[in-house]
Amino acid sequence: MALIECRGLTKTYTKGDQEITPLSDLDLSCEAGSFLALMGPSGSGKTTLLNLMAGIDRPTTGELVIDGRDIANLSRAQLADWRAATIGYVFQLYNLVPVLTAYENVELPLLLHDLDRRERHEKVCLALDLVGLADRHDHFPRQLSGGQEQRVSIARAIVTDPTLILADEPTGDLDGASGEAILDLLAKLNQELGKTFVMVTHDPSATRIASRTLHLESGKLVADSAKEAHE
Repeated sequence: MALIECRGLTKTYTKGDQEITPLSDLDLSCEAGSFLALMGPSGSGKTTLLNLMAGIDRPTTGELVIDGRDIANLSRAQLADWRAATIGYVFQLYNLVPVLTAYENVELPLLLHDLDRRERHEKVCLALDLVGLADRHDHFPRQLSGGQEQRVSIARAIVTDPTLILADEPTGDLDGASGEAILDLLAKLNQELGKTFVMVTHDPSATRIASRTLHLESGKLVADSAKEAHE
């Protein structure tokens, strides 16, 4: 069953006297439980597509249906509620709050949900345990390595049990060994939790964990390759 359906998806904006179209008449679908990698040169539309899927931006034309809802037609308030319930986001530069501990950073998205302190505590502890940081819950970002910070970011993305997890260059700020460890963690979460992932990457080797890789150029899909199973 397709979790994501894009039909004629186009994004256009004006910069000065120029009209720029980072995404043009895109059609694609993504099955629930799959791991989709998006590749392409800078300006190819990868991050634009990710931001549309996250509800951070809106398409100019076309349909974007995620889990049965055309999010292009949601109001701002509806979109905020939908995003909180449906999307987990992993950032390249982690986007952790420096004055909060790992525990408090992971807890942040739960504050948007109707949960008591005990329920939040259970969910945060589970998320930190899943990413291998149960013993770092009281550490601040400055006390963590880059790989550990990204693990906190991943724990924050999964703590609400989202339907779709989006990752924008999740290994882009990490050294080789840390990056490989993060990729292995994302693959594990995809396989063991059955979560759907969409990941933007510039690194061809990162696509080893993807069940399907899309290549974009100038806002259009130019290649689509799928694997039978993860390596």
